[in-house]
Amino acid sequence: MSEKANINRLKVVLAEKKLSSKWLAEQLEKNETTVSRWCTNDVQPPIKTFLKIADVLDVRLTNLFND
Repeated sequence: MSEKANINRLKVVLAEKKLSSKWLAEQLEKNETTVSRWCTNDVQPPIKTFLKIADVLDVRLTNLFND
């Protein structure tokens, strides 16, 4: 069984800023389950959404991705 890749750092960035995925979902007007799946790297949001997330969290886009 293959291990899923941790492409984004959403969960880490939210924790660093002491914010929840529920809060992020509200800011983006998205379903909490959708944002939760992004945070666990089950699925990835579209690049336009990553841009919005970076803006809402006041971080550089590159901070949302693992090296």
